Amino acid sequence: MSKGRLEAFSDGVIAIIITIMVLELRMPQSAELAALRPLLPKFASYAVSFAFLGIYWNNHHHLLQATRHVDGRILWANMHLLFWLSLVPFVTAWAGETHFAPIPVAAYGIVMVLAGCAYFLLSRLLIARHGLDSPLARAVGSDVKGRLSIALYVAAVGFAFVLPWVSCAIYVGVAIMWIVPDRRIERALVE
Repeated sequence: MSKGRLEAFSDGVIAIIITIMVLELRMPQSAELAALRPLLPKFASYAVSFAFLGIYWNNHHHLLQATRHVDGRILWANMHLLFWLSLVPFVTAWAGETHFAPIPVAAYGIVMVLAGCAYFLLSRLLIARHGLDSPLARAVGSDVKGRLSIALYVAAVGFAFVLPWVSCAIYVGVAIMWIVPDRRIERALVE
């Protein structure tokens, strides 16, 4: 089965998720600069979530660049990933609206954990489909960065109940860790 429809569908869903997320940002009630102050937590949570969605889109793109074919299991694994990503606007709005209260910050982390696990599963199924000696398998390797991200998300969920700001710092740290483009797949495709 061709990967083209999977890529196009995923791109569309991620674009819609970002659109929904930005629509949650409401206009200030007045034209004064001070009217923006109450919106800062919402904008901060939006900015971090936008970065995460961009990171997922970018890495998903690279993952599929090294892919030749997909099968039903891969399609469902991709839907699994998109499901968790579709919850990002909800937890983003909740965390921002509540000024990063413990339960919304933990819920944000749970969605990040599950999205990370779904991405990991998708990558493993793609590797299984293409073989352990494929350029994709060599590029992804043991995916230390992906596993570390999931572990950090789990830690952030725990911190959310005692120090929500530490959780937020962990989320930002993971985003920064992934902002630097991962060149493993690009290098593997050139070889």
